[in-house]
Amino acid sequence: MSSYRYQAKDKSGGLVVGTVEAANEAQAAETLESHNLVPIRFSELTALSSLDAILSQLSRVTGKDMVIFFRQLATLVNAQVRIVTALKILTKQVSSRKFRSLIEDLASEVEGGKSFSEGLSIYPNLFPDLYTSLIRAGEASGTLDKSLLYLADQIEKDYDLRAKIRGALYYPAFIVAVLIIVGVLMMIFVLPQLTAVLQESGAELPLATKIIIATSNLMRGFWYILLAGLLGLIFLVRYLIRTTSGRYFYDNLLIHTPLIGPFLQKIYLYRFAHHMANLLSGGISIVKALQLIADIIGNWTYRDIFLEAASEVQTGRSLREVLESYPEIPPLVYQMAEVGQQTGDLQGILRKLSNFYEKEVENYIANLTTLIEPIIMVLLGVAVSIVVAGILLPIYNLASSF
Repeated sequence: MSSYRYQAKDKSGGLVVGTVEAANEAQAAETLESHNLVPIRFSELTALSSLDAILSQLSRVTGKDMVIFFRQLATLVNAQVRIVTALKILTKQVSSRKFRSLIEDLASEVEGGKSFSEGLSIYPNLFPDLYTSLIRAGEASGTLDKSLLYLADQIEKDYDLRAKIRGALYYPAFIVAVLIIVGVLMMIFVLPQLTAVLQESGAELPLATKIIIATSNLMRGFWYILLAGLLGLIFLVRYLIRTTSGRYFYDNLLIHTPLIGPFLQKIYLYRFAHHMANLLSGGISIVKALQLIADIIGNWTYRDIFLEAASEVQTGRSLREVLESYPEIPPLVYQMAEVGQQTGDLQGILRKLSNFYEKEVENYIANLTTLIEPIIMVLLGVAVSIVVAGILLPIYNLASSF
C-alpha cells in the first residue's frame, strides 16, 4: 500500500485536498469516486514528501508573504502574463511551504476553468470576501493588475501598522518579563535566606513581611502546581475566546479597556473609513461594502454594527441615521458620512476620515512609546518599595535593637 496526495472536486465543484491509502492510482481514484469526489491529480508520498507535507502544514503565511505575492502577481499580470502562468511562476519564489502548496492548488483551479476570484474564494480564512470582491471587480473591468496592487498596498499598510504596534510593545514586554523572572528567582532562592533570620528572631513581623514569606513558601513548595495552573488558565482563555460568547465578551472588553480600548477603536474606524472609500470608488454599493468590511474589521462588536448597518441601509435609512444609534461610533464618523451623502462625494469624505484616523493611530503609538518608560520606572519603584518595606526594614529594625 502507498500513500497518495490528491486533489479532487466535490459535488459543488469545490477543491478538496488530502491523502489516501491505495495500492495504485487507479484504486485511489476508485476510493475517491466512492466518496463522491472527482479526482484531478495524484502524487505519491514518499518519506521525504511526507515530511515536506508535515512541514507545509506547520509553516504559516505571513502578511509579508501576502504583500509580495499580490505585488509580484500584479507586475506579471500587467506584463500580459496569463494568470495561470503567473501563479506557476510565483510558486518557485514563495518561501512558505504552506503558501507554495496553496498557490499550486490555486493554479490548478484556475487552469481547470475557474476565475481567479473564484479560486481565491475557496480559501476564505486567507483571502476574505473583501479580497475576492475587489479581484472580481478588477476582472470585470479589465483592471486586475490595479486591484492586485491595491490589495498589496492595503496588506502592506496593515502589516506596517502591526509592526509598529509590536515594536512599541517589545520593550515594555521585555522589561516586565525580566521583572517577573527576577521576582520569582528572588522569591525562591534569595528571600528565604533573609526571612529565615526574621523568623528565628521571634519578633512580630509586619503584614507585608508575612505576605512575602507566605508567597515565597508557596512558590518553593508548590511551584509545579502554580505552573500547571498558569498553563491551564492560558489554554482555558484561548478556548473560551474561540467560542461565540467568549469572543463577543473578549472583543467588547477590549474596546472598553482604558488606554487599549480607544487605540483599538481608532484602528477599527480607520479600517472602516479606508476600505469603505475604496470599495465605493470601485463601484460597489454601500450595503455590499458594509458587509465586506464587517468580515475584515477584526472585532465582533464592530462586525455586528456594520452588518446591522448594512441591513438598515438596505431598508432605506441613511448611513448617518444608522451609525448614530451605536455608542461605539463617535459623532465625527456619522457626521462626516452625512456630509458625504449630502455632497454626493461619500468616498472622498471617507478617504479624508481614514487619513485622520491613520494619523491618530500613529500619534497614539508615538505617545504610548513615550509614556512607557515612566510607567516602567514606577513599576520598578513599586517592586523595590515592596522588598524594602517587607524585608530590609524589618532586618534593619532587628539589627538596631541589639
